[in-house]
Amino acid sequence: MPLHPSAGPDHAAFASRVARLGTETVFVVADEAAARAARGQVVYPFHLGDLDIPTPGNIVEAAARAMRDGKTTYCPNAGIGPLREAIAADLSASHGVTFDADNVSVQPGGKPVIGKFLLALMDRGDEVLYPDPGFPIYGSLIEFFGGRAVPYAYVAEGGGFTLDLDEIERSVGPATRLLILNDLHNPTGAELSARELERLAELVLRHDLWVLCDEAYFDVRYGGASRSLASLPGMLERCVILYTFSKKYAMTGWRLGAGVGPRRIVEIFNRLNVNGESCTNQFVQWAGVEALTGDQNGAREIVARLERRRDVAQAILDATPGVRCFLPATTFYLYPDVTGAMELTGLTDYESFRRGVLEATGVSMCTRLHFGPELPGETRRYLRFAYSGLSTERIRDGLGRLKTFVERHQ
Repeated sequence: MPLHPSAGPDHAAFASRVARLGTETVFVVADEAAARAARGQVVYPFHLGDLDIPTPGNIVEAAARAMRDGKTTYCPNAGIGPLREAIAADLSASHGVTFDADNVSVQPGGKPVIGKFLLALMDRGDEVLYPDPGFPIYGSLIEFFGGRAVPYAYVAEGGGFTLDLDEIERSVGPATRLLILNDLHNPTGAELSARELERLAELVLRHDLWVLCDEAYFDVRYGGASRSLASLPGMLERCVILYTFSKKYAMTGWRLGAGVGPRRIVEIFNRLNVNGESCTNQFVQWAGVEALTGDQNGAREIVARLERRRDVAQAILDATPGVRCFLPATTFYLYPDVTGAMELTGLTDYESFRRGVLEATGVSMCTRLHFGPELPGETRRYLRFAYSGLSTERIRDGLGRLKTFVERHQ
């Protein structure tokens, strides 16, 4: 009888680190929504931070041209020279600092930068400060690689959210080595003021920390200008920037990004590339060159479309009974306080509210718990709505249904 793949050692044979590996539960929500859609229910996918906007045509053509030209082979582990130079030039201009190609390690997306940052700089038992709520892969990889994940909070203040700098200060201990900073924050849309960045830089220097600056949304903004911790005095030498093409150019599935920082760290990233994927897909890198050096009208139109969607979504959510929704100037997420709406409906825990809304309206969204466990002292309830994957018409329809659902319970 042939063996079935399920036959074999039990789970005790797996490496102990596997038990510490987390996931992105947003994909569980996505699977649930897809199953409902397959059964014929209308679903409004506000759960996943993907885009339904096409990648600009000049970028697509550059990839096709590179394939026709034979750019389908291995290439330098650090990435092709023209792309590294283009990324360095882009960041030098936007950040007011000087990078060159040797400061850039091209990666298959932004996410690998998180793991390589930890592998290069974190020893077993080291403490890493990371945002909660925040991108769940931070905590997952810290624990998986043997570190200790120490969460810090964002707090609602005035017209938005801000980093709890006092909590970060209190959380630093003898074993603290690294800080993960996602300014222009997923899920809250928070961004630090110039004064807050200065205070954070002072803390980093005083405690001799390395910083991962996750800047995935640096160029997705609807007013003002983005700032980077790496631009402040003394920070360039201790910051690694997570750079990605996914958001600005609607290239989520292309898997193209980079780690940008001090040469000695970038050299370790490149060695990890050798040991892992060898190199990032070459013809996708040539598409990245076109993205940065070619016509920028496509990128501008992406942001303009996202802004229109943001305005429609925020207005409906903020007019919904029991909901308060800030208007962030960046990212493509809204993170409304829905404490009152949950009380009105009688669905007072996150999962019952999420499932109840999905069943009644087809609106699929994430809760605060999809971005880490609640921290001590949290009393308000929040949802995250990604408006990047729906047209303004579908946003109006879906969130209008959600508003009606809550109104019926008044």
